[in-house]
Formats: sequence, C-alpha cells, structure tokens
Amino acid sequence: MPLSDTTCLTLIGIAGAGKSTLAPILARRLGWEWIDTDRLIEATHGERLQAIMDAVGAAEFLRIEEEAVVGFAAQRMVVSTGGSVVYSEKAMQRLKLLGPIVFLDVRLDVFERRVGAAKGRAFVCTEGKRPGDVWSERRPLYQAHADITVCTDASEPEECAAEIIRRLSELPPR
Repeated sequence: MPLSDTTCLTLIGIAGAGKSTLAPILARRLGWEWIDTDRLIEATHGERLQAIMDAVGAAEFLRIEEEAVVGFAAQRMVVSTGGSVVYSEKAMQRLKLLGPIVFLDVRLDVFERRVGAAKGRAFVCTEGKRPGDVWSERRPLYQAHADITVCTDASEPEECAAEIIRRLSELPPR
C-alpha cells in the first residue's frame, strides 16, 4: 500500500511492546513526524499518566484518551497510542480512517519482564487484575483492529521498523 501525504500510521499494543520506541524510528525512515498520545495527554493535563488516572479514575481517563486521539491534527504522522486506546471504538474508527494500524505483539512472558522492569508504568482498567489478565483481555482487541501484526519479542527496533515498512508495501490500496 503506498503511503499518501495524508496517511498516518498508527501503532497499537500493550505497554512494553515498543510503540514509543518504534514511532520515532518509523517517522525518521518515512520522513514524517510522530506523536505519542500518552505524552500528549500528559502535556495537556500537566501530570504523569498514573497521576491523572489516580485523580480521575479509569472511566474518565478513557474519555480523556479518546478525546486526545480524536482531537489531534494528523498528516504524514506515526501515532504511538496508549495501550488502552482499543477500549474506545470511536478512537479506533478515527485511527482506521487516518491509515493503517500496526499491532506490535509481544509474548506474555516478554511483556511481564519488560513491564516489571519499568516501575511506575501506568495501566488503565487494571483494578484487581494482574498484568497477564490485562494482556489476555486486550490482545484480541488489538488483533481485531490491526491491518498488520508484527512481533517485537526478540527483534531490534530497527529490524521491526524495516519489517513494518516492508509489510505496509504489501497491503492492498485503501
């Protein structure tokens, strides 16, 4: 699929899958800009994600996240989303209209290792749930919305970026 001047490329996946790492690499390779919706929310609200979630609760945070995704101007941009974006059908419809969606998949054991090494990482809709439960709950949602799925378990970020770009070229035109 040739990427047009109005196309965006969206990265979805669980925390630790590599969205924030791959977005700037892909943007550089494509000659585009990139945006991280988690950082956009933090900048708008002047707080870290976990502080925002603690203050407003999961339901309100999901509304804030949806508003951020629906509201930003996008053109020739790689979009790194928060892991919980898949809970909003409105946000996912907007992202789908903007261009292809890439699910960065990661095995459960790799997810748990990466997230365990990043203390203070924010998770939405996890009250009373273990990280593995969240992974199991979200994975089918990511799969349902993805145009492309790329496993990021063992590959280096540059290799993942090259695979994504190659796989994009294989997609049929929209």
